[in-house]
Parts: sequence; structure tokens; C-alpha cells
Amino acid sequence: MKRQYYVYIVTNGWNRVLYTGVTNDLERRVYEHKNKVMEGFTERYNAGKLVFYETCGDVNSAITREKQIKGWLRKKKVALIESVNPEWKDLSLEWIGSDYKEEQS
Repeated sequence: MKRQYYVYIVTNGWNRVLYTGVTNDLERRVYEHKNKVMEGFTERYNAGKLVFYETCGDVNSAITREKQIKGWLRKKKVALIESVNPEWKDLSLEWIGSDYKEEQS
């Protein structure tokens, strides 16, 4: 079975800080962001709202894509997000359920 990797962008919702990352387990990683499991940027800025993700077939292409997106100006990142999620909805609500109360909103 081939492993999948994800490039994703999370935000805090209120001032739209953007964090781009890569993972092989999107649900786990978003959980970590939402619950501030790891110290760092997303904990400090309360960035746990998943607004974009895409699937990559291997780790190298995922890392390359992550670096590409991180190198973009904010305007281009916003355009990428809005091309698939114009309302900036939390895409993780698909699997965590609508009962989850977003602290970021």
C-alpha cells in the first residue's frame, strides 16, 4: 500500500496568519494544531483552522510543494486557498464533525 502525503495550510481565522506544512497523517496533524500539542508557530498564533490541503504521492514531491508554497507571497497563497475554499471554511470539520467549536472564528 502506497503512503500518501499532504501539503496543507492552517490559519487562525481572525487575522489570517498562514502556516504551511507537510504530513503523512492529515487528521492527526490538524488535531495537533487545534489542540496545541506541539510548541511553535501554530501554538503561538492559534493556527488550527485547515483551509487548504492537497495530496502528494510521495514525500519528496510533498516537501518540494511545501517549499514552493512557502516561497510564495501571501497574495498567491490566498489565491490558492480561495481557488478551492473561497469562504475559508475549516475543511477538517468534514471528519471532526460540526459540533466542534472553533476558537479561531
